[in-house]
Amino acid sequence: MPTPLLHSSKPLSKTWLNRIFSLIYAVTLSLLLLRHFRNLIYSRTSISVALFVADFVFAFLWLTSQCFHWNPIERKVFPENLKQVVTESEYPALDVLICTADITKEPPVGVVNTALSVLAYEYPTEKLSVYISDDGGSEMTLYAFMECAKFAKHWIPYCKKHGVVDRAPEVYFGNDPAKYPQTDEIKSMYENMKSRVEAVVQSGSLRSDRVTEPEFRDAFSKWTPDFTRRHHPTVIQILLDNNADKDVAGDVMPNLIYVSREKNSDKPHNFKAGALNVMLRVSGLMTNGPIVLVLDCDMYSNDPETPLRALCYFMDPNADPKLGFVQFPQRFSTINKNDIYASEFKPETQILSLGMDGLLGAQFMGTGGFFKRNVISDNSSCGVATGSVQINSKSLKSKGVLDSAHEVASCNYEDHTKWGSEIGFRYGTITEDTYTSFRLHCEGWKSVLCNPKRAAFLGGSPSNLNDTLTQIKRWYMGFLEIFFNKYCPLTYGVRSMNPLHALCYTHYTLRSFWSIPIIVYAFLPQISLINSVPVFTKVSENGFLLYVFLFLGAYGKDFLDFVVFARGSTLRWWNHQRMWLMWGLSSYPFALLEWSLKYFGLSTFGFSVTSKVVNEEQSRLYEEGMIEFGVESVLFFPISVASVVNLWSFVKGVMDVVINGRLDEFFVQIFISGFAVVNSWSVYECMVLRKDRGKMPLKITLASIPAAMLIYFLSSLVF
Repeated sequence: MPTPLLHSSKPLSKTWLNRIFSLIYAVTLSLLLLRHFRNLIYSRTSISVALFVADFVFAFLWLTSQCFHWNPIERKVFPENLKQVVTESEYPALDVLICTADITKEPPVGVVNTALSVLAYEYPTEKLSVYISDDGGSEMTLYAFMECAKFAKHWIPYCKKHGVVDRAPEVYFGNDPAKYPQTDEIKSMYENMKSRVEAVVQSGSLRSDRVTEPEFRDAFSKWTPDFTRRHHPTVIQILLDNNADKDVAGDVMPNLIYVSREKNSDKPHNFKAGALNVMLRVSGLMTNGPIVLVLDCDMYSNDPETPLRALCYFMDPNADPKLGFVQFPQRFSTINKNDIYASEFKPETQILSLGMDGLLGAQFMGTGGFFKRNVISDNSSCGVATGSVQINSKSLKSKGVLDSAHEVASCNYEDHTKWGSEIGFRYGTITEDTYTSFRLHCEGWKSVLCNPKRAAFLGGSPSNLNDTLTQIKRWYMGFLEIFFNKYCPLTYGVRSMNPLHALCYTHYTLRSFWSIPIIVYAFLPQISLINSVPVFTKVSENGFLLYVFLFLGAYGKDFLDFVVFARGSTLRWWNHQRMWLMWGLSSYPFALLEWSLKYFGLSTFGFSVTSKVVNEEQSRLYEEGMIEFGVESVLFFPISVASVVNLWSFVKGVMDVVINGRLDEFFVQIFISGFAVVNSWSVYECMVLRKDRGKMPLKITLASIPAAMLIYFLSSLVF
């Protein structure tokens, strides 16, 4: 009898269309570069050099991006067949690692909802363990999870009894749930728990009378006056133990363990990667689940059967022995209708990731990744007999287990070990997720992308422009750290893996160089137009069609991928390409600047948590689709200057055409300026028309005008 099908894959129907287009577009790009070479040889000017550099960078990044489109595939899983292949008793133990770092930006109630959504998984509870890494070392986070543990004893049986799908209570009760006999009681319990946690957070301290359990009081005794976020001892607290705790229905509870690693202000913390490695070691000692799920604190489970979908790959009798992890793409629940900040990241999560999946597998996205423990960790490296601490074979609260767990969570434990370099999540960059998957792929491990119709996880996204630009800047600075090290994707990667896959990583790590062609085309044609200097071929010349094809081809292909194949809306596509231009003027160049300063030892930039807190006015503007410039951010300055220059250039160009009739010479420059003006309309609104808190700060508006005039004055000296 044949084994029931657990998963399938097939190439996308557009694969050959992608390859044919890539070939034609590559030939056209080559012709453009040949024209530039000819100009450099026969009539070299500063303008021709700048245009050559811009188009060469564009060509390189476009070429590497085509590797994503070479062999995209789509997959399906059939969890309904899983029980025909393995029984529940054969399911591997699952350890869930959830990271949080700052209660001011990541409210504990939100983290609790994420934890509850996975504690209630449709998975054998005796094989499920959830670890909370509190890298901020906050007693209020521990208190929140004490309350979470109490509520979970009611919430888990309620979800399983009634087949609840939305198992994050905030989402469930916010969606006007069906009424069951217990619904009102459970909702009241949740609201009471939520109000207690929020009251403690708002007060900024924890009163002793809120903690009545003796074992928990002992844990809080570690918060002494000397306890700080950057300097404190290890805190490990068992909140739920499946060897002892039962829910209200009398069934076994999953394990719930709070971990705050030891920190010393004199030792490097390695940010999220360091916290994850501590949890890998602690969980390896305490429960040692063969499968490890890494989850961000704001990415709640949206499908209680998600672990079963991952097992469709791991438990397949014909599974590739080199399969290292299963990645579920990031999806978001808080994005407004037209996604004005391009926070959905549709190209990365739903287009490009399919292309990597057709090679060696999608990259790890920092959350939603199910790893085989032996791929990401090495138990023998813990320095203790982890093999003797098997799940359910020894009490989690035994002195031996807790002593060993404290040992591997100490800040000195990794000294003179391979943790962070060859074992665990890799150090050396603030984008440890991409770097870790890159290194794993170099070592021969593979991954798969599991992208079910119902999102496995949903999370929050930035709801203001400054947070969005700052997040992109941080990511792409981290990508530069990946490229410029000894494990460079373009050199080490090409030698160690499928070259096309290595070029995919190269494209990601060098994306900040998009700033070069974007900045050149945002200023050079416009300043030349203001000075009445033509820089492109005339409309009447054959070379004009070359620019027409390159522009329409790039934007047309991007539009088809986004709207037709990925089923996005036209307005979302427009907002995405507009944000791409903003990133190129602000996030990308500042990422290059900050990386350069760090590389030359002039400054050191650390990890910054994106805020998940949204005030009422900010939320209103976001839901109404109004871009918010309401803070004085240096990231807004180049955007506003470019907007002023392009408006000035467009008006000047149109006037020249009306007066002197030189449309044939200046059409391309006028078109580029006009295209930028259309993309900048929201900027002009915020600079002049808007009166709400989302308007452009007056200082930036006033500074952008003289900056634009200074650029014109300096350029006039060259022209």
